[in-house]
Amino acid sequence: MSEGAPALPDKRFEGREEFRQLVRDALAEAARAGWREIILSDASFEDWPLGERAVAESLQAWSATGRHLVLLAKRYDVVTRQHARFVRWRGAWSHIVSASACPAADPLDLPSAIWSPQWVLERRDALRSNGFCGSEPERRVALRESLDAWLQKSTPAFPATTLGL
Repeated sequence: MSEGAPALPDKRFEGREEFRQLVRDALAEAARAGWREIILSDASFEDWPLGERAVAESLQAWSATGRHLVLLAKRYDVVTRQHARFVRWRGAWSHIVSASACPAADPLDLPSAIWSPQWVLERRDALRSNGFCGSEPERRVALRESLDAWLQKSTPAFPATTLGL
């Protein structure tokens, strides 16, 4: 592996546990390597490990000036119910996190993915949790173009704080 290349695999993956481990590994690598931008996309993030202590620690270690995290989902109700650590982290770091939603999207059409300039993961079949991950430039560009198209159709969502009346 060349210097500067991510310490993450280029491969196909299959199954929920392998997918969840790749998410953990990707966020740990983001912190270690100082990725400046990350996009996390999923219809609901229901089976992502966002609420785990290790993921919260990776995100905390990744958080720094000049970093930016983009979240894209159909809705965030599952995130607020199942991923309390992530919700707290998102509130503390709201200045580097932007969240958008596509409420009219078909959940099977919205990409389930992690994008960074260095490495990507795309779950092509969310029901079976299989897909591919890698650092190939073509794969990174294609996924970014797909995510950008979805982001253009999205609206701000998942506020960092809830204002009461």
